[in-house]
Amino acid sequence: MKNINSNVTRHKIGRLSIPDYIPGVIAALVLLFGFPFVVQSQQAAEITIETVTEGRHVLFGRGGNILASIGDQGVLIVDSQFPDMVPKYQSTIRSLGGGDVDFTINSHWHFDHADGNQLLGEAGSWIVSQSHSRDMMTRHNTINTVVAPLIEQAPYSTAGVPVATYETRMEMFFNGEQIDLIHAGPAHTMGDTATFFRGSNIVHMGDVYNNSGYPFIDADNGGDLEGMIAFCETVLSEINIDTVVVPGHGPVADYNGLAEYITMLTEIRGKMMVLIAQGATLEEVIAANPTANWDARMGDSRRLIDRAYLSLTR
Repeated sequence: MKNINSNVTRHKIGRLSIPDYIPGVIAALVLLFGFPFVVQSQQAAEITIETVTEGRHVLFGRGGNILASIGDQGVLIVDSQFPDMVPKYQSTIRSLGGGDVDFTINSHWHFDHADGNQLLGEAGSWIVSQSHSRDMMTRHNTINTVVAPLIEQAPYSTAGVPVATYETRMEMFFNGEQIDLIHAGPAHTMGDTATFFRGSNIVHMGDVYNNSGYPFIDADNGGDLEGMIAFCETVLSEINIDTVVVPGHGPVADYNGLAEYITMLTEIRGKMMVLIAQGATLEEVIAANPTANWDARMGDSRRLIDRAYLSLTR
């Protein structure tokens, strides 16, 4: 495989290059995904590691959490963050005994989880995603964060587009274990993937599970609150009390954390549905504060309520 060029740090979202646009991107990310920690600048962001089990590591940087499988057959990662982070986590992977990234699984198509695809693909990584996510990577997309300016995501070049896709389930066998990719319908987006590492008892859920604040539902692009709950319930039915649950953002969690997340979303959905059935407008639903029981822990709920209202009323 070719070496990744560590000098390549410029990338475009829409028509703006990252060095000029990064302050806006960072602000949008804070609002879009509700990071509870300080978002670092492009230059300062570094990789930190949480080793889950031998050869399985969660890499935290700038963008979605990466899960890395490092073993005799090579390196497989879930999600690719941003181009400037690729050489950083490649260096980290090498420090953990790995080499180039052989396989990259995208949990979905959003830029903070997939913009590293270009460099990884150019270096020879085989990229895999759910079929709808691949389709979204081939076109221009607008992401409505509600509380920040619209984010324009440009189409990916050939090197950054997945070379393999699936519809509902896919099996891989790598580094001594079965890896299952499961799509349980529209949730955070219309093309989400939960990646199960069966031997290691780990699941990476992408942004269907956000452990850093209230989740973002990309309702303008087919995301759905009902579907997010159903997707999480499907994952919960496939794991056990000892499973390590890796969210798209936030700290590593477990079975009970995911179960509580489902309880939260189900409660909020129920309260919103009662209000909607009574003819409440979005403004009236916001004023009723259906998330009150969770706000102290989860933060600002405006984006969740707005996107959930859209998905529940269309």
